[in-house]
Amino acid sequence: MNGQAIQLKQTDATVAKAQIRTALEVIHDVRSSNKLRQEASEYLEKVKLDDEAPHHGYTIAADQSQPAVIRHFGLSLLDYAVRHRWNQYTVEQNTLLRDWELDLARNLTEQDPSYIRNKIASIWVDIAKRSWALDWMNMDECLVGLWKGPLASKELVLAILETLSEDVWGHEDPIAGLRSTELSKACLDIFTPMTVLLSLYPSRERNINVRYGEEGWLSRMGDLLEWCISHEGNDEALQAYAVKIMITLRSAIGWAIPQSLSTTRITSRLCQALQSSSLPIQLAAVDTMHVVYNRTKLSKDDFKALIVPMFTHDTVELLQKIYDWSCVDATDIDEEKYLLLKKLSELVFNIGGLLREHPALIPIDSGFNTFLRLLINIAKNKSLQVSICALHTWVKILGSETLVSSLPVTSFVGELLEVCSQRVIKYEALPEDSPDPSVVFLNEDIDTVPERHLFLGNYMRFCKMITERIVQQSPADALYHILGSAEQVISHLYDGEPAFSMHSYSKTSVPFLKMDAQCSILEAGLKGSVRWLTARTDENGVHEQEVMLQNLKVWCERILGLNFEDPSVKERVIQLAVGFATGPLRKDARFAFKIFDYILDTKYPDDPNYPSYSEAVKDLQGLCIHELQRLAMKFSDYLITIFDEVERKVSQVSQAVARDDNVRARYYSVLFIITHRAASVDPQPRQERLETFLQPLVAQWQDSKLTQSLSSFSMFCELLGCGGIQQYVARRALHRIPDWSATPLDEEGKALQLQMQHALERLPLRATKAFLSVSVEKLEPNSTAHQMAGRLWEKMMPMILPNLLAMIKQAHAFHDAANWKDLPPEMSGIVHRMLTDRFWQIGISVGSRDEFYAKVGDTKNTVEGLASSIRATVRAVRETGYKLLCYMGLLGEHFYSYKELPQPLSAALFTDAHALSTHQMAILVETIRPVIENCPVASRSHFLPCILAGLFEQLDRKASDEWDKIEQRTRNSEGRVSLDEEMRDESVLRQLTYTSVMLVVGLLDPNKANPPDPKLANGAAPNGFPHIEHGNIRSFILATQQILKPVILFCTHAIRMRDTRSCSLITRVLGSLVPEFETDGQIDTEVREFLSTEVLKACIISLHDSYFVDLQKDLSQLIASIIIIYAPRTETPRQILLSLPSIPAEQVDQAIQQLYKAHQNPRQQRAIVLDLLESLRGVSISEQGRITKPDRRKMRSAIEESYMMVDMQGDGQIKQESPDLGGVADMFGRP
Repeated sequence: MNGQAIQLKQTDATVAKAQIRTALEVIHDVRSSNKLRQEASEYLEKVKLDDEAPHHGYTIAADQSQPAVIRHFGLSLLDYAVRHRWNQYTVEQNTLLRDWELDLARNLTEQDPSYIRNKIASIWVDIAKRSWALDWMNMDECLVGLWKGPLASKELVLAILETLSEDVWGHEDPIAGLRSTELSKACLDIFTPMTVLLSLYPSRERNINVRYGEEGWLSRMGDLLEWCISHEGNDEALQAYAVKIMITLRSAIGWAIPQSLSTTRITSRLCQALQSSSLPIQLAAVDTMHVVYNRTKLSKDDFKALIVPMFTHDTVELLQKIYDWSCVDATDIDEEKYLLLKKLSELVFNIGGLLREHPALIPIDSGFNTFLRLLINIAKNKSLQVSICALHTWVKILGSETLVSSLPVTSFVGELLEVCSQRVIKYEALPEDSPDPSVVFLNEDIDTVPERHLFLGNYMRFCKMITERIVQQSPADALYHILGSAEQVISHLYDGEPAFSMHSYSKTSVPFLKMDAQCSILEAGLKGSVRWLTARTDENGVHEQEVMLQNLKVWCERILGLNFEDPSVKERVIQLAVGFATGPLRKDARFAFKIFDYILDTKYPDDPNYPSYSEAVKDLQGLCIHELQRLAMKFSDYLITIFDEVERKVSQVSQAVARDDNVRARYYSVLFIITHRAASVDPQPRQERLETFLQPLVAQWQDSKLTQSLSSFSMFCELLGCGGIQQYVARRALHRIPDWSATPLDEEGKALQLQMQHALERLPLRATKAFLSVSVEKLEPNSTAHQMAGRLWEKMMPMILPNLLAMIKQAHAFHDAANWKDLPPEMSGIVHRMLTDRFWQIGISVGSRDEFYAKVGDTKNTVEGLASSIRATVRAVRETGYKLLCYMGLLGEHFYSYKELPQPLSAALFTDAHALSTHQMAILVETIRPVIENCPVASRSHFLPCILAGLFEQLDRKASDEWDKIEQRTRNSEGRVSLDEEMRDESVLRQLTYTSVMLVVGLLDPNKANPPDPKLANGAAPNGFPHIEHGNIRSFILATQQILKPVILFCTHAIRMRDTRSCSLITRVLGSLVPEFETDGQIDTEVREFLSTEVLKACIISLHDSYFVDLQKDLSQLIASIIIIYAPRTETPRQILLSLPSIPAEQVDQAIQQLYKAHQNPRQQRAIVLDLLESLRGVSISEQGRITKPDRRKMRSAIEESYMMVDMQGDGQIKQESPDLGGVADMFGRP
């Protein structure tokens, strides 16, 4: 097609077809050599570039005598011409291309394979996106003409409509995006019945009409679906056709005008399809209905037309019938029926969720009661993945004030409570081979342990929320039911189970799991009762309250009178009792003291011969102290009145049971809390008394021996009791031992372990944490107790901070192999191995938390156990130090106003932070984050610049280096690292990246409020610091160059870090920053040039990388923003685009002008950018043809995915080698 002569001679076309056929035969012949195959491929690529290629393609594709594979290549020639050369052709040539396409579509036969039909449909849509409603006005008429033809033509029309709908409304298609307004309006025109359009838009323009006929495609497809369902019988062809119709409907229903769905009776026709005996039709119907009822914010009229009919008796009974039929047995799971069951439960969830929008519109005599019965039945299903949808629906219903008080709902609460009390058991603690049907289904549905934990966490959360809301609504009846059931279970914990034995102790025994489940439900019920009590304001219910509280008190005292030999069960009893005291019985201080006394009297014999039992006893002791602290905070005013008695008993218990000074300090912190928070005592005596608690601690921190021990790395090692560890490691040649966990520890190693344990106990860290934490936790800023804590610790902090910061700095330096000078050079790698943490974390670790700790305990007396002891010692120093800084930060100006603090604090935290592992760095970021966010406004200018600059410099260095290592390891494909280890490393690195990005998001949030600062409210600034108003922390950072540079540098590098979640967030952050530097100030100009070069380059490189294919929407939007806002002020964005290969200057300039015009249309902006960078844009591996797209029916639904996220709040891509980015590094060279 050279513009002068369109037609080719027949002989030329014949020769071309023969050559193309020969080339394709060579490629597909397994006997062909690689050289021949390569030559044939090169020839075919050249054919695409020939001016006459479209005509070759048409003549080949139209020749029914040719093999299908040859005809498909002919279609690919047409496809290439449309996609890549459309804008180069004249109007006449484009019209000829369209005519060829129409001819091919009209001559499609039922014998043509599906890939021929799909390719013709694809070309049709590509032409439509470029010319429909522009110069191709009769497309709809052409489609209707095809629709009147044979079955093959109808299938083609369905494929065209589905693809068109997806590209215009569903996908971020760049070509459709260029004409999004015209195409979306045209789609609405041809899909919607004319009667609906006229009723909604009576004054709509009629001079440009792209539709043909009155019906619209929703009506045509609905009519044909109804005919297919009524005639399908056992005709598999009609069944398959009905499925295709529903797939096409599904693509349009999400955006179609709601009134058009009711007018065309789509929902009733889908219900008719549900009654089919064909399982594929039922699945397709449920999927399509899911889209209908996933729509929200419907008008009242649309709600009546679309939602209310789903609550008629007939419809609900149909859903119940389908549910009953699709239930499967755990011992014989029919996959197709089970899939239908799960999809049906999701559909019911969607329908039920819509109830809250207009509950009053549901008629009283409807099938609402029957619908609730269906919800109860689904909730009882043995498959937790089926059940969770119903539980979630109940959470929503019980959260609606209108629905929760209705008679039908209240009649089901008893059954609902029973379901919840039975399902809060920790299924993750049951063995995987358990015959329990719920465990069998769980293993079938969720492959990985981390996802299982997340799912079960959400399942339990729903059970608790339901219980809480039921009790809040009807406390007397609900609590009677819960307390009765719990007492029955607790009284028979060991029925059918062996008696308790230290020897066979397990934290996941059946009796404990029963107890834990009942306590979980009771705790949820107590929360509900507190909500009810708080909301009660009328005096008429006083007697009802008193009766309820007395019953709770009597029940709790009866449980406390029982004897429990299992320390873990005792833990839950104590937690529950404190829940009673601090919850509904919070006004009864005498009862709280009974619980306080009960906890102090709790003693269990510790027997080291039974390690699991011994560990449980230690856990119980820690829990007891924690609960004593909770009670002391809540009831300090009462406990201070009997302080002498409390002090005497606490002292006796601490001396009798405490293992070391740190545990004793935690006991004494209870007395500290009572003194500190008792408002009935004069402040001055309290202050003096509190100082006496802290003076011994301060003396320890000021000890000259401690200061000397922190002055060098070697002395710090001695301080931790591991001074001889390097010599021991070298002497035993641990680097030559492959499996440390299988190598027993000798006596010298055991002595080192004990030495480290005692050394850690002597440090003042934990005791300081005990007192400092209770000084600030759960206190309102500027409250009397908070002010007293500030004055108290303000005196102490200057005496603590120098050695605390030195300790943190040395703990970081401990991870640097360069400091291990006594190790031979060949053993330097052992430091990393020894100090790499073993940790359990939901979403990363395999196995349960208890299994992990059991495994760690089993290796205590091995070389791995010694390494674990070293890690634990240094980790305790490091992380306790972080926590102390966080607690100090909660003291506000008393901490932040020290002029000398920022530089040493930054040096201690960040000088050696590069030596930390990825996991440890993530903990540092997460723990230090509150210190940054709590900084008062008046202290920002002297405190934050040094801290934030140091932090982001280290984050950028660490994250960039670790991602480079991952990339290098992937490219080299070395087998030295196991797949599990590689996946773990990458997962932890993603966590660090995400944690860091979330810090940036928080800091640069334009709506983030400043922390409360009472002195600033009075117009004063602490300690003489001048008050500089910077608005919120975002505006302060943008105005502070020392911080801004490392932050933006980190953000720029984060665009290339291979974590899609983090990259998506960072592109939005940067997008919000672009308008901030539009003016011509010095900082603005410098930052603008950086964003116009480095950030723009990073975006383009990521856009080229197929890993980031799902982020092209975010990346293109950021690119568009930079060009639109900065191109008028600087040539830099244009020069960067001009430096890209294969993009001529006129195309760049045209795109820039188009972006200016589309400044208010983000989708069009993205489309312009993606169109400009089409030759560089990465494509997904399914687009490349390297894998097929997954079967949508086998993919998890969005609802299923949501239940496997933390609090319902790696990407799932197949791991692949890094793409070949050859030439990308040189993209930005001179054109």
